[in-house]
Amino acid sequence: MNLSLDRREAERLVETYSDLILRLSYTYLKHTEDAQDICQTVFLRLLEKPRTFAGPEHEKAWIIRTTVNACKDLLKSHWHKTTVDLDAASAVPAPQEEEGSLLAAVNLLPPKYRTVIYLYYYEGYRAKEIAQLLGESPATVSTRLSRGRAQLRTQLESEGMA
Repeated sequence: MNLSLDRREAERLVETYSDLILRLSYTYLKHTEDAQDICQTVFLRLLEKPRTFAGPEHEKAWIIRTTVNACKDLLKSHWHKTTVDLDAASAVPAPQEEEGSLLAAVNLLPPKYRTVIYLYYYEGYRAKEIAQLLGESPATVSTRLSRGRAQLRTQLESEGMA
């Protein structure tokens, strides 16, 4: 197909189905931004791999089924399960550190140790997950955890806390 035909077909699809996809996605996801992402996903799937439909009802059925599946995929995704809205996150207060507390001692560590110690003990991530988050090798994260613990132990012993 030539470019002008692709553009006309894309415009027709958007004009015909964008409201349907957005409304249906919103009923699943309850977030406008997620519904807009699903809308783009459905159109991209259709345009990247053009299909031949038996008629308008077949086309509409494919759009609905693809929309529903994309919504279900998003709801099952690790990203969706482990993230929250920025508004919800702003309502959660940062942990308050008391002088002489363990968190205060952790915050005195160098950043490379502080980060892995915090993610491991306070956020509950495993070393392999921390490595993925930070773009480091699991061995590097394990080494930093070990060295961070040693520095923390030394620091706490000098303060008489350990």
